[in-house]
Amino acid sequence: MKLSGNSILITGGGSGIGLAFVEQFLKEGNEVIIVGRSEEKLAQIKEKYPQLHTKVCDVSKEQNRIQLYEWTTKEFPRLNVLINNAGIQQRVNLLNASNDWNYYQNELAINLEGPIHLSMLFTPHFIKQKEATFINITSGLAIQPGIWVPIYSATKAAMHAFTMTLRQQLENTNVEVVEVLPPAVNTDLGGAGLHTFGAPLNEFISRVFDGLRSGKIEIGYGGTEQRLTASKEEIEQGMKNAWQNFLKNNPEFMN
Repeated sequence: MKLSGNSILITGGGSGIGLAFVEQFLKEGNEVIIVGRSEEKLAQIKEKYPQLHTKVCDVSKEQNRIQLYEWTTKEFPRLNVLINNAGIQQRVNLLNASNDWNYYQNELAINLEGPIHLSMLFTPHFIKQKEATFINITSGLAIQPGIWVPIYSATKAAMHAFTMTLRQQLENTNVEVVEVLPPAVNTDLGGAGLHTFGAPLNEFISRVFDGLRSGKIEIGYGGTEQRLTASKEEIEQGMKNAWQNFLKNNPEFMN
């Protein structure tokens, strides 16, 4: 995809990977619109980047997604890039899943229902543009599940499959479909302080933009890039090793 002169909508753009995308795309000379659930957080980012456009939206809600589509296509008819980035990650002990179903369903709605529905809503609009791009942020856990985050892993695996099918259905159009598979990145995904061991955010974003410039359709980083070509046996062993390492560092998890 071309990296400048776009009109870009980013979900979950108020922090972490989403905010890093915002900053880099603004530097590259793009019009950027971000959506998030916190009006206060969006206002703070708008104060730092006055050229930014913001919209309060909960992408887990069907009506909110429809309203977002209607608003953006009316206010920004040149919109030609959607970055499906919004997501949450919840650790779940399946032997003691004591929360109400709404707690678990929220992860499905944000991580899976939201990006699939938005992609379906925006496809007819994108086909009319001279060139357009979907960028779906999945995870290395889409390929090698994290046993401690079973629902999150399932949503990302589903988004990996959806992204592949969307790409094939749009193959003969002017719309590109790119998948970014982050590793654990030093953000607050899953809760403050849980990913401080992760890859440096700036280094990760720099690598992603290198991939976009070179025309890659699947962009990994470190181990997640290797997983794309790993064997079934390597994936299963990696999953087991990561699980044992997690339990070593979080012995209370299965209590």
